[in-house]
Amino acid sequence: MKNPFVTKGYAGPEYFCDRLKETKDLIKLLTNENNMALISPRRLGKTDLIHHCFNQSEIKNNYYTFLIDIYATSSLTDFVNVFGKAILEELKPRGRKIWEGFVTTIKSLQQEISFDINGNPVWGLGLGNIVHPATTLDEIFEYLRKSDKPCIVAIDEFQKITDYPDASNVEALLRTHIQRCPNATFLFSGSKRHLMSEIFTSPSRPFYQSVITMGLAPISLDKYTEFATLLFEVNGKNIQEDVIAEVYHRFQGVTQCLQRVMNVLFLFTDYGKTCEPSMVDEAINYLLNMLSDNFETQMSQMPERQRNVFRAIAQEGVAKGVLSGAFINKYQLMSSSSVSSALKALLDKDLITQEKGCYMVYDQFFALWLKRS
Repeated sequence: MKNPFVTKGYAGPEYFCDRLKETKDLIKLLTNENNMALISPRRLGKTDLIHHCFNQSEIKNNYYTFLIDIYATSSLTDFVNVFGKAILEELKPRGRKIWEGFVTTIKSLQQEISFDINGNPVWGLGLGNIVHPATTLDEIFEYLRKSDKPCIVAIDEFQKITDYPDASNVEALLRTHIQRCPNATFLFSGSKRHLMSEIFTSPSRPFYQSVITMGLAPISLDKYTEFATLLFEVNGKNIQEDVIAEVYHRFQGVTQCLQRVMNVLFLFTDYGKTCEPSMVDEAINYLLNMLSDNFETQMSQMPERQRNVFRAIAQEGVAKGVLSGAFINKYQLMSSSSVSSALKALLDKDLITQEKGCYMVYDQFFALWLKRS
C-alpha cells in the first residue's frame, strides 16, 4: 500500500492539501501577466503550490512552465546553468520540434549539448563550459521571447542572488531581461522575508515595485484534519482528530513536519485499525532516531562557539534577547560579540531563522533532538 502522506515533491492533486484560495489567486494573477513574489518560511509548501498551479488546466494547456531552483547556486554562471537545464528538461518530453527550438537558440553552448542513444538532448554541462554566462542568459531570454507559447518562469529561493559576486549588477541584468520579455511571466519564490522584501520594496533596487507580493501562512488545522482523515479512511485506516491536532500544534502547522510525522503514523497504523494519541511520541522518536546520525555529524562539524549558541537557541525554542547578558549567562556563552558572529554564521548556513528579533532552529526535528539528547 502506498503511503499517501508524501514527504518529497508534488505527487498530484489527490495528495495536496487545500490551498484553494492561494491556487486560484496565483493562477488568476499569473495568467493576467502579473509578475509575482511568493514569500514565506521554508517547509510551508511554496514549491509544491507552484507545481500544483502549473498542473491546473488553465496553465498546463496554455503555457510552457519552468521551475528553476537556485538554492544551491552561488554565481551568475550557476544560475544560467540551472536555468538552461530546467528549460531543456521541461521541453524534452514535448517532442523534437519543441526542444530543438531551444537548443538552436543557445548558440553559445550548442557544441556542449550532447545527445543520448534515442537522439534526445542532454544538458551535461559543467560550469566550466559556460564561458560567457551573460551571453548565454541573453540567448535563454531570446528563446523565451520567441517561444511559440507564452511562458511562466518560477524561480525558487530567489533571494540567493543577493549572495552572488556583483549581486547588484546581476539584479539589474535580470530586471532588464524580464522587462524586455513580454512573452514570459515570472514568479519569484523566497523564504528569507527580509532579503526578499529588500529586493522588491527598496527604491534603490532594480526590482522595486515590479511584482505583486503574496504571503503563505500555514494550512489551517480544520483543513489539514479533513485532509489527513480522508487519506487514512480511503486507505482502510482511521485516525482520531486529537492525534492530528497534537501533531499540528507541536510543529506549528509547518507542512513538511506534519507530513513526515503523519507518514510514520500511517505506517504504524495497521489496516482496519485506528491511530491514537499514544502513538504520536512513538512516531516522533522513531524519526529522531532515524535522523540522529545526521544531526550528530552536523553538530561535530560546527565550531564550538556556533555549536553552543545553536544549542542555546534550541533549548529556548524561540530565543529572544540573545545578545543580552541574561541570555549569555544562562547558557554560559562567550561575549556578545562572539554570539553575534555565531548567529551570522548559523543564519548563513540556514541552521537558524530570524523573525522579528527572535531566533529559532530552522529544522524543528533538529531542535527536538537537541532537547532530547
